[in-house]
Amino acid sequence: MRNALGMIETMSIPKGIYSGDAMLKAAEVDLVYSQAACAGKYVVIVSGEVAAVRSSVEAGKAAAGSALVDSFVIPGIHEQVIPAIGAAAEIEAVNAVGVMETYSMCAAIQAADAAVKTAAVDLIEVRLGRGLGGKAFVVLTGDVAAVESAVKAGESLEEVQGLMGGSVVIPSPHKNIVDAIF
Repeated sequence: MRNALGMIETMSIPKGIYSGDAMLKAAEVDLVYSQAACAGKYVVIVSGEVAAVRSSVEAGKAAAGSALVDSFVIPGIHEQVIPAIGAAAEIEAVNAVGVMETYSMCAAIQAADAAVKTAAVDLIEVRLGRGLGGKAFVVLTGDVAAVESAVKAGESLEEVQGLMGGSVVIPSPHKNIVDAIF
């Protein structure tokens, strides 16, 4: 089953590219995302079978060395997360909106996965560090109670403690704000 997601975040673009190459050579995984981000960071995300993703991330971490900022492996990643990373999520209606900001791009994806697994919400986007000074944010929608529950789950995840920059839940967002999100 190819449902695991793994990521490394480095503070060096050359080391990030080198680490991404090591990740792809270490195991049979699919490259989901590989890009430079603000503040000179580099991010590599892979998907595949759990064991392959774990091997890939370990190889990436070893290659990154002291340039490693953060990493993760999420077995059983929720199906909404990957399209949201690519800002390709298809959302039919926006009700309440939740926004979570993180200081780590890895933390944003972990929070997004926890949020969407906790409540009946739709991920709109997981924005990773481009034009954000290395920060990341998650935007999701659903009914007010579901969005509140999802945001709380994302914020309380052990792996993101100390990495949350803040969050809001907007019960009835103005149409112009909704348009700006898309």
